[in-house]
Amino acid sequence: MTSSTAPDSAPPPRPAPRRPLRRLTAREREEAHRVASPLELFFDLCFVVAIAQAGAQLVHSVAAGHAGEGILNYALVFFAIWWAWMNFTWFASAYDNDDALYRVVTLVQIAGVLVLAAGVSRAFENHQFLLVWLGYAIMRLAMITQWLRVALSTDGAERTMALRYAGGVLLCMIGWLGLLVLPESGRLWVFLVMAIAELCVPLYAEKAFTTSWHPHHISERYGLFTIIVLGETIAAATVAVKSSVDENDALGELLPIAAGGLLIVFSAWWIYFVVPIHGHLRSSSQAFLWGYGHYLIFASAAAIGAGLEVAVEQAVGKAHISTLEASAAVTLPTALYLLTVWLLHSRYFKVGIAQQLVLPTTALLVILCTFLGTWAVLAAGIVTGLAVAVGVTLTARMTVRQGARTA
Repeated sequence: MTSSTAPDSAPPPRPAPRRPLRRLTAREREEAHRVASPLELFFDLCFVVAIAQAGAQLVHSVAAGHAGEGILNYALVFFAIWWAWMNFTWFASAYDNDDALYRVVTLVQIAGVLVLAAGVSRAFENHQFLLVWLGYAIMRLAMITQWLRVALSTDGAERTMALRYAGGVLLCMIGWLGLLVLPESGRLWVFLVMAIAELCVPLYAEKAFTTSWHPHHISERYGLFTIIVLGETIAAATVAVKSSVDENDALGELLPIAAGGLLIVFSAWWIYFVVPIHGHLRSSSQAFLWGYGHYLIFASAAAIGAGLEVAVEQAVGKAHISTLEASAAVTLPTALYLLTVWLLHSRYFKVGIAQQLVLPTTALLVILCTFLGTWAVLAAGIVTGLAVAVGVTLTARMTVRQGARTA
């Protein structure tokens, strides 16, 4: 009996050590295997804490019969959360060098959103925006630091772009002080003016130089955040159903809401991820419109969870609103989600009138479900589930026809 020993394989080369501080220069736009980093995933999870706080306060406002005021406060707080998240996401796609200072500044941004989250209840209940502004200011000062690092690491048009970003962010941060010093009657105008100003900063800054954001990375980051927001929606609705069952023993009243809500969220996930959106993000103008429009996608997705909580509270008699109002708290954000996903995300990949009409028609039918009383949420869930089935069927038929033509 003989034996042979295989030659020892050479150990893999050790990666070259990297300095803890490096120049903050642009990454390649066509970089291979560009994926979200663990720091970015941690960043997203912490931001969802603030979204959960905003959603909880929206529930309290709507359930108490103050829907208009609650929606306005929700829109303002959600804008601050979303805009800070979006600015970091696009910056990281172009400039993430993962050195020690980059990590520390990113952790400071996370601390800022947690401060903002701590102030959400005061903003809703007492109209005190000091903590919200302070948390936002912390996040924005951290973003200014990152842009100044880019300015110090580059020259020419790229340096001009970085300085424009830093200056624009600083001016907008100062402008938001109007929420603290102006009377309540003027806060809506402060929000409108400053939101427009914030949206214009990237458009102005990138006239000098276009950042090298990565299409695959950006689409992945937005997709991951969509998953996290939908997951928070399921978590909030599940806790609401469990608490109501434990306290009121009202399983019969809550099962249609739970089943309908689950169908809505599952369908929302399917509809968003059925298309490879990175292929559409070919220019900055397309990317800006797509990225900005996600304010409505994220806000409506989170509001679906708040609406399900409102519907649960109304079903067990804890909310002082009608069944129609509770149903609308679910169906209206669901319809808004479907329309915005179609408008910004799906319609570029739909072929023919039938495919194009699926989501707009579904949104209309979901709105009509509002008037079905205690069965409204379940009916809306069935409608969204059928929309997914119709979309899959139409796509399959088109694939079969195309295969027959090429055979």
